[in-house]
Amino acid sequence: MLERCPKTNRRVRAGLVTLSFFVAVIVAVYPEEFVQTALSQARRSRTTRNARPAVAKKYSEFPHNVPAHKKECVSCHTFPSDNWKTVRAEADAFPDVTEYPKHESCLSCHRQQFFRGRPAPVVCSICHTNPSPRDSSRHPFPNPRELFDASPKAKTARSSDFEIQFPHDKHIDIVTASRSSSGIFRKASFLSNVAAEESCVVCHKTMNPEGTSGDEYVSKPPANIGDGFWLKKGTFKSAPIGHASCMTCHAQDSGLAPAPTDCATCHKVAQPQPPADFDAKVATQMGVADRVTLEAWRRRDSSGKFRHEFASHAELSCDTCHTVATMNTTVPSTKKVAISSCSMCHATATAADGGALNIEMDGRKADPKFQCTKCHVTFGTRPVPESHKKAIIDAGGTP
Repeated sequence: MLERCPKTNRRVRAGLVTLSFFVAVIVAVYPEEFVQTALSQARRSRTTRNARPAVAKKYSEFPHNVPAHKKECVSCHTFPSDNWKTVRAEADAFPDVTEYPKHESCLSCHRQQFFRGRPAPVVCSICHTNPSPRDSSRHPFPNPRELFDASPKAKTARSSDFEIQFPHDKHIDIVTASRSSSGIFRKASFLSNVAAEESCVVCHKTMNPEGTSGDEYVSKPPANIGDGFWLKKGTFKSAPIGHASCMTCHAQDSGLAPAPTDCATCHKVAQPQPPADFDAKVATQMGVADRVTLEAWRRRDSSGKFRHEFASHAELSCDTCHTVATMNTTVPSTKKVAISSCSMCHATATAADGGALNIEMDGRKADPKFQCTKCHVTFGTRPVPESHKKAIIDAGGTP
């Protein structure tokens, strides 16, 4: 075994004594700094040991609701876009935001991702169809929606980060409309004695109507459908999906507030929504691929089976079921139709009297696993709400 010579041992001991002396001096002169440094090093060591793997950021999307992206709209978007005169037919064109922001809006934060991406930066795929120095073509901008919805990107695109704040009470009695030959809403007039129904049809049309075809379903149902849910035509009403309906009045030169440049007045970052009566697997099975229909269905938090086109329903005025004057488009509860609107026709004293609500509730009483598919998709498996029981009581029955 090798042994150190006495001279070496003396040198080691002298070195340790000297080091201990300097440490003691530092602690005596800077006690707080020393303790904080030691604690910091210890915390950093523990953090390093316990750190979870970093989650890769998804640069192929641009979520507006993350803190780094919550900026003034004009910091990225330019009004009007360079292509506003050509993106729509000449007769329907108006100054609008119809193109993605320019490169400088991205590079201010994503210069690293822009120059390090190989063979093509992922961040560029948000706007560009085939990112490369030789190909500058872009996906259609989400406005106008009718162009974007027809593009390949729309098939996989997330729902909008925004919801639209539209005050129905300020519009319900004053808006009528005429349309261009292409169907685009072009003019609005402000009148003092317009019936509410005339105002509603300006923005809301029955989608995918059955008409006289005799085929009531959106797609052919299976032979064993029974009372199971299958989407019928005429279930949904359309709503404006772009700026055309709004900027006929709130145009750049109209002087009517909000102006087209006041984006944040109408566009609000979407808040968490209540669970919807929507099942993506069911929609896929039905072959429902229309983006507007799917978005309308995803937002429904009550019945998924109300046909606006059905004869008895079509005869009703909109305000029979909808409390339009108090409707806030960013607050789901104000848009929800109460069961009392349905029970006036579909709740009776007994099931023998023909009430659809009675039939469903009797089915649930007989079998706890019974699914209420007369009106609902996913909600049909849940406990019967107290509001439904009250509707039966009000009709003279026993829930």
